[in-house]
Amino acid sequence: MKLLIDLEALRRLPPETVECSYRDHPANRGMAALIELSTFALICRRCEQAPCVASCPQDALEKQADEIVKRYVLRCSNCYSCAAACPFGIIVPEYIPLKTSVCDFCLARLDNGASPLCALSAPAGEIRYGDFAADEEAGIFPVGDNLLVRAEKWMGEKT
Repeated sequence: MKLLIDLEALRRLPPETVECSYRDHPANRGMAALIELSTFALICRRCEQAPCVASCPQDALEKQADEIVKRYVLRCSNCYSCAAACPFGIIVPEYIPLKTSVCDFCLARLDNGASPLCALSAPAGEIRYGDFAADEEAGIFPVGDNLLVRAEKWMGEKT
């Protein structure tokens, strides 16, 4: 069983639309964490020069060995220089929040037989929970062990 999100549909929703039950942060927007993770994993163009990383005055972005950009939230000051430096407009300030959110994929809730609150509250199935599998032809890609993302994955050349 995995969480399946439709990235583009989720990005169009107002942030308060989808509820999150992460217990350590009652006002948590776990949806923002899923969007940030998915965007860097699937849509980022993985520029060879990585201007977003180079532009960060706090060294909060790092291009990892797998070429996926990671944000260190405790270093990030939300100056949005990364968003301004991204030549493709992939980094959207609304989804790089200063107050970071966390998604634990509701693993504790699932142990008790409940479904993830985000999947229950997403108005048109933007987030679903079930027995889904990756399917590149259908545009469904794995991001970690517990998340599948429907998105147009960047498959092109590096810049």
